[in-house]
Amino acid sequence: MFPSRIFKLAKAANLNTAKCVTSGFVRCQSTAPADLVLFDVNDKTGISTVTLNRPAVNSLNLELLSAISKTLDDLQNNKSRGMILTSSSDRVFSAGLDINEMYKPDPVRMCQFWSALQDVWLKLYGSMFPTAAAINGHAPAGGCLLAMSCEYRIMLPKFTIGLNETQLGIMAPTWFMATMKNTVSLRTAEAALTAGTLFTTEEALRAGLIDEIAIDKADALKKCETFLGRFKKISPLARGLTKQQFRSKEIQELEKNRAADIDLFVAATNNPKVQQSLGLYIEALKKKK
Repeated sequence: MFPSRIFKLAKAANLNTAKCVTSGFVRCQSTAPADLVLFDVNDKTGISTVTLNRPAVNSLNLELLSAISKTLDDLQNNKSRGMILTSSSDRVFSAGLDINEMYKPDPVRMCQFWSALQDVWLKLYGSMFPTAAAINGHAPAGGCLLAMSCEYRIMLPKFTIGLNETQLGIMAPTWFMATMKNTVSLRTAEAALTAGTLFTTEEALRAGLIDEIAIDKADALKKCETFLGRFKKISPLARGLTKQQFRSKEIQELEKNRAADIDLFVAATNNPKVQQSLGLYIEALKKKK
């Protein structure tokens, strides 16, 4: 059933719920600029390189998430032989969720934003095509989620990665947790999530959060191509179904509870203490600039 709180928010904004609601949850209707995601296909290998391109730090707002989601649809529809996810920045892979989407939010956009994030995770984590991340910069929070949703991770030195939500006074959603538990040991995931740990590149390798360290971006892309090349002679269907079977529990859990997950996000984010914490974080960022 469509959560009453979200339904009231949609009505209050005079939103056409017939367009906004599908299977009981708010769907993203945003039209994103094409240049937020750069897309290149190697004609010889069939491998696509998808580059996040929202300066300065690829913070994940509604428009960027919508662009990523559309790109993943295109890859799936075109039966991609593999995808490398990277960043146009030389310092940040993705800084994670755009705080401005959560601080003093517009209620309807807030629901669309979270639904778009759900879409991206379901499509990336559950993709039939093989995926690798060339992490050429810092990847906290949502940036870490994107990287972990890929099957293989190559990271450059002197950067950090991790789900650090607790440092902002926020609990990472269960599907964020599930993604980390699928990547590192259960004990490592619990310790990292409760402390909001950001791992250095070397620490991430030891923990199993990444698979290799690269010298530079070119080396990272090459290592990603080598990983994806392993499947050249493997049936794409058999490979993709095997991957989805391993990840089916987490995927089905979110698919069954998308509306409730949005409802929980809205309630948690609008908590006065969370809003205060987000406000302080934004002020701290302003001082850094």
